[in-house]
Amino acid sequence: MANTILSRQDSPEAGDQLLRLFANPFQSQIQINAFWASLALSLGVSAALALLFSLLRPRHSLVYAPRMKYADSAHALPPIGRGLFGWVKPVWSAREELIVEKLGLDAALFLRFTRMLRNIFVVLAVIGVGIMIPVNVTTGVSSIRPQDKSAVFAVMTPLYTFGQGLWAQVVVAYAIDLVVIYFIWHNYRKVQALRRKYFSSSEYQGSLSARSVLLRHIPSNLRNEEGILRITEEVNPTGALPIPIAIRNVKDIPELVEKHEETVRKLESILAKYLKNPDRLPAQRPMMKPPKTYKGPTTGGKVDAVDYYRKQIEILEQNINGMRSQVNGQDIMPFGFASWDHVAQAHTVAYAARKKSPQGTKIRIAPRPNDIIWQNMPLSRSTLRNKAFMNAVWVTVLTIFWTPINACLAVFLSNLSNLGSLWPSFERQLNENRAFWSIVQGIAAPAITSTVYLLLPIIFRRLQVRAGDVTKTARERHVLRNLFNFFLLNNLLIFSLFSAIWQFVTTVINDSNSEGVWQALQKGDFFVTVATSLCQSVSTFWVNWILQRNLGAAIDLAQLWTLFYQWFAKTFLAPTPRQYIEWTAPTQFQYASYYNYFLFYTAVSLCFATLQPIILVCTAIYFVMDSVLKKYLLMYVFVTKTESGGQMWRTLINRVIFSCIVADVIIGIVVKARGSWGMVFALLPLLVVLVGFKWYCMKTFDPDMDYYQRNAKLADDSSELGPSSKSVNRAAARFMHPVLDKKLMTPMVAAKARHAVQQIYAGRLGSEIDSGPPAFSDIPMQPLKQAGDPPQHQAFEAVPEGQLDYAFYKNRSDFGNVGGDRLSRYDMITSRPGTPASFGASRAPSPYTDLKSASPYGSRSASPAPIYRKEVGTKSSHPALRSQHSRYSSLAQIESNDDGDISMYPTHGPYTDPNDDRANLLTDVGPDLHTPNGQFMTMDRWRTPGATPHTPGDDPGSYDYFRSHGGLR
Repeated sequence: MANTILSRQDSPEAGDQLLRLFANPFQSQIQINAFWASLALSLGVSAALALLFSLLRPRHSLVYAPRMKYADSAHALPPIGRGLFGWVKPVWSAREELIVEKLGLDAALFLRFTRMLRNIFVVLAVIGVGIMIPVNVTTGVSSIRPQDKSAVFAVMTPLYTFGQGLWAQVVVAYAIDLVVIYFIWHNYRKVQALRRKYFSSSEYQGSLSARSVLLRHIPSNLRNEEGILRITEEVNPTGALPIPIAIRNVKDIPELVEKHEETVRKLESILAKYLKNPDRLPAQRPMMKPPKTYKGPTTGGKVDAVDYYRKQIEILEQNINGMRSQVNGQDIMPFGFASWDHVAQAHTVAYAARKKSPQGTKIRIAPRPNDIIWQNMPLSRSTLRNKAFMNAVWVTVLTIFWTPINACLAVFLSNLSNLGSLWPSFERQLNENRAFWSIVQGIAAPAITSTVYLLLPIIFRRLQVRAGDVTKTARERHVLRNLFNFFLLNNLLIFSLFSAIWQFVTTVINDSNSEGVWQALQKGDFFVTVATSLCQSVSTFWVNWILQRNLGAAIDLAQLWTLFYQWFAKTFLAPTPRQYIEWTAPTQFQYASYYNYFLFYTAVSLCFATLQPIILVCTAIYFVMDSVLKKYLLMYVFVTKTESGGQMWRTLINRVIFSCIVADVIIGIVVKARGSWGMVFALLPLLVVLVGFKWYCMKTFDPDMDYYQRNAKLADDSSELGPSSKSVNRAAARFMHPVLDKKLMTPMVAAKARHAVQQIYAGRLGSEIDSGPPAFSDIPMQPLKQAGDPPQHQAFEAVPEGQLDYAFYKNRSDFGNVGGDRLSRYDMITSRPGTPASFGASRAPSPYTDLKSASPYGSRSASPAPIYRKEVGTKSSHPALRSQHSRYSSLAQIESNDDGDISMYPTHGPYTDPNDDRANLLTDVGPDLHTPNGQFMTMDRWRTPGATPHTPGDDPGSYDYFRSHGGLR
């Protein structure tokens, strides 16, 4: 068979046939019937799916409205009725102010961008149908051959338009760009107002990250609090001194914590399968093949899976807790933070430092802690350059690698008869089993393409992390950039121009046999060949493709994949309790992927707006539908994982403007092919206008969107000596790597299998599984249990069937990031001392906070005691530190191995105020005031939660509240 294929391909006839096939990969998709079929399929199936959604929604609220169940009172959405169309009115009546308040600025920005595209294409559809199509028909009617009059799509294009009639293309190009510019300008102003309101909101003003700046690439001689003060002093026009925060090296703790979570999930999966029927356990315990590094005993090369993973969990917990206790002795990292009392001060410093590099550092507004990609923070500039270069290489290789595959999919897999014409034996199989190969043809190409497009965001995210992005927000912007470039190059330019360019190449090759190469190139007429192909076949393909995108919007609404997957997993697999709980959580919205789809639809429609104006109508229909459907999904189904505050806007607008430029270039090719160079030159000012408009937006709107204030007034004399006593008394602002106190997972099992676990764990249950003292423990005993805290050091966690619901777990650290920023009460500020409040930090109590007896438990490690900071001497230090020395000296804890750290503890309060009778209650707790690991024992571990003094006016959602109640204690 191989010889047959080779001989077939080597023959001149096969070569000619292959050239003809590659010259027109759209030949099976340009029939007029395909348009009507696509239109009927799109509208019919979309209507059916919308009706199916309306029927299923009241009966499956966990799938179709999970936010309604889990949102607290501060973020509760308008209720929706149980009627068939009860969801329409709440969605239709929800205004942007409500969306911002309840869902966040990212969701509001997405919906505004969708509405902007809807409005753009509704106006452009009127221009296309009312102006462009009549002009193309009237100017080209004299050139249409009788046999071509039935080709409706060809008649609507400029295929038969020549000479002066092509000036309509130029005029409409100006109209399109002006419409796009107007709507961008209008919405840019609105987004600027939203950003200003976001900056002024109580949540942002109360966020410590908004009051802080991030310093990167700090020189080794300045990696301490004093060094951070000296660096910020060079770019600080406010006169107010910040609180500096130096970050310690956490070594391998992040990798160990990640490995611990993976091991717990593997153990849970094994237990779920083994305990599926706890009353009739399998005769043989689950076995597994251990890794090559395993040195213990085996049975036939295998080990008991439960015992192996249990021991691995214990070892990992011991290593994690041991390394946590040693963090205070590690070196200081080349990045740090500086926090002010006011947002305006931090933003003024960041603005002043935007084009400077004081002491070689880079200063910017501090990101929210859950937005930081911590492993990339210490990377040097040279390392970042190398990583960025390699990332560009990998993205380029991936894009180029997909190009020939994409072409082959278009030519062969979308029409297997093309493959049969080159492969006779396959053609016989094709004729004998037409039904089977028809199914393959209908499924294979879309399945492969869809799979690739699902994997692309994952691949690009990993590449961006390897490239050195330091925040998830920046990573998502770069993922969007790479996705758009990939789609634009492969799907639009390569896929669309492939037919035209290959047709030109084949013409030149054929003519060069009888004429010279130069004469063949001139005779081929590149512009005419490309323009004809774009108008005749390629534009029709993209019209049908846009029509089919409406199905995607309806499928998203129906949530069919979610329903099918959960049904399949529950019926045929053995899900773990943790998986059940995560399934009930709202789905995280993939902003980068959806934005990329919208941008690509926009680019395709703009590029073919004058070549096939009907595409504008199809795109307008899509955005009219999706502006409503996506609004429902964001309001009641999806959540924002990491709120960026609308930082994606500039990236989106840049790509819309670039799409206009590409569209103008394509129009230039068409008018050059059948018109004159004068028409091409008439289009050149459009490129200048678009670039100038981008520059105008950058100078007019961007500064106010990036900075709350750029010229804060100088501080008065009372604040020049350093942070106010109020700030110091309420504890220092401290950023800390989340792994330092992240509570470790406990394996979850179903409560019905509780009795069977006794056999599996061989009696090692409950407190007998103990990984040692908690992280940073400063006294040799367990911490006083807070109300609602889970019991520590469990071997497993039994979960009742009635509590397999995210509602019971949304405030726990091991589930806190599942439900997004605005549904989970667990966040950086409330769980970890001294970290910035999130945008949604002020939350109403959960409706489940009183279910303490029924609330599941599962965190292993207790909340860590503080890392103690050494007192800074008064000699050879920054004046601000010396001026504060008297305030710190009475309370600072001294450690011999901890240079340069500042201890900022409350000066007075219960058990610390010398005039308080309770001050000496705990002075003689024992002869040894040190823990076994040598750390000094503080009084903080004896205080109750209410021990911190409360200042009148402390609002539980305010910045100062969290600095006093969640800072260093």
